[in-house]
Amino acid sequence: AGDPHLGVAAPGPLLQVGLHCRTPGSACPYDVSGFSLAGVPGVLIGHNADIAWSLTKLGADVTDLYVERIDGDTWRRDGEQVPLRRRTETIEVEGGDDVTITVRSTDHGPIVSDVDPALVEVAALAPVSRRAGPEETYAVSLSWTGLTPTPTADAVLALGRATDWGSFREALRSFAAPAENVVYADREGHIGYQATGRVPIRKSGNDGRLPSAGWRSANDWTGEFVPYDGLPNVLDPDAGLIVTANQAVVGEDYPFFLTDDWDHGYRAQRISALLGAALTPSPGDSDRTVSLGELAAMQLDDRTPLGPVLTPYLLDVDLPGGYYSDGQELLASWDFEQPADSAAAAYFNVVWRNLLALTFHDELPRTLWPDGGQRWIAVVTDLLEDPVDPWWDDVTTETLETRDDVLVTALRDARDELTSRQAVRATEWSWGALHELDLRSSTMGDRALGWLFDGGEHDAPGGAAAVNATSWDAAVGYDVTVAPAMRMVVSLADGPDGDGSGGGLDRSRWVTLTGVSGHAFADHFADQTDRWVEGRTLPWAFSEAAVRAAAEESLVLTPADPGDPADPGAPVVPGAPGG
Repeated sequence: AGDPHLGVAAPGPLLQVGLHCRTPGSACPYDVSGFSLAGVPGVLIGHNADIAWSLTKLGADVTDLYVERIDGDTWRRDGEQVPLRRRTETIEVEGGDDVTITVRSTDHGPIVSDVDPALVEVAALAPVSRRAGPEETYAVSLSWTGLTPTPTADAVLALGRATDWGSFREALRSFAAPAENVVYADREGHIGYQATGRVPIRKSGNDGRLPSAGWRSANDWTGEFVPYDGLPNVLDPDAGLIVTANQAVVGEDYPFFLTDDWDHGYRAQRISALLGAALTPSPGDSDRTVSLGELAAMQLDDRTPLGPVLTPYLLDVDLPGGYYSDGQELLASWDFEQPADSAAAAYFNVVWRNLLALTFHDELPRTLWPDGGQRWIAVVTDLLEDPVDPWWDDVTTETLETRDDVLVTALRDARDELTSRQAVRATEWSWGALHELDLRSSTMGDRALGWLFDGGEHDAPGGAAAVNATSWDAAVGYDVTVAPAMRMVVSLADGPDGDGSGGGLDRSRWVTLTGVSGHAFADHFADQTDRWVEGRTLPWAFSEAAVRAAAEESLVLTPADPGDPADPGAPVVPGAPGG
């Protein structure tokens, strides 16, 4: 099962494809189906006749910023002035003049502060010792493993040809960027995990956490990378299951530095708990399997990990009976789940947003206001244990506010906000009416025309750090910002699939966020979104017989005979020879 999360837009980022040779063999080795990105050859996530795989972000630290000392056309390095490398790039603009830019680079990479004003400020404020000469200026360059050409596309094609754990791992050897967690299963009953990507080994002078002084070579990368065979991997773990949800995949004894900025693991813990419960045999049973339906239901789990932490504190607050306590009463029987029609989830999340604003907006600049995601859940979880922690105090007032003061205000403000936005009766509130999936065009900046190319608005369940991670940014509003770009469950079993139905790859299910067409006026531009929102999936036909049986339309592209004098630009007539 797989459902990686990406930013939401229309058209969606992933499209469904199948690449089937009529007779798979050495001359044409592909019999694979799954999800791909526009313009990327091969299947990025999916299955072939033998194996299945899916991806999540590893989160490895593969970028560094360097503050450079620039003097004219040179940059300083270990006390010497070294020439900057310069190149020009021309961007052709349809209907307009070409745009030519000059890219300056040091040994670390391109100078990105030339095009990003925010990085000009980084150059001025980064915590490095400053000894620039009178003619020198500061700039910021970027080192990133993705700037070095690598055959990652070859890895994607090789995944489609892999037949077992060995060929799967060998295919990923050249998967350089981005760094990913890749989970694996095969028809023989094996499961596995492989981390992939080029992860730099740094010199002792630079741990990668902050911009470094580029004029000292001691801060450079060594030029070596974590060896592929040293990246985390496992085949058939004793636990009998593998979960990746951006959590830490190595322990403190791991010999290389990947990152110290892992997800806190709320989703991974919840998935593991759900799988563990599903795999626990009933009394008298010796074994237990998990069906496709059960896996699909787990992907839709919208329980918030913050609910059981924060709710007891909210219920302990004394509020005036009636108007202000109506919302609080919803929480008394709340199960911490966040379906779109939940009044309790609506109230809880509005309280959460107000709590974050009351606690942190007075002391943090707007660019650092809390987004309410997994990191802030961890912060507030610790903060709740200390009712007089200084963070609770509003520094703009003369009063010394405590935790309970903030909770009271957050509860009251949430009541007022929902009354204004939705209804006076608390039972009529709806989380989905706040938490909308707004599929706006990723290419149309003009909102006057953009609506023509949008995928519409939909009331969405879920939330930040839930398994059904429809994240939202508390610094901005409640709309969905990141969500599963697709969902898939793959059946690799030949026999019954755990729910009494027959097995086989044709039993697999899939759905994508919008549709398979990028044309805003096509029937398949956003025809899957309603299914996605409601948690439904589509049959995933794979075998030739199943594909032909499911087909409604076919488009056949026939290469012209090289000796045919026919006009290659002539229109193709349906039913005509070659049509």
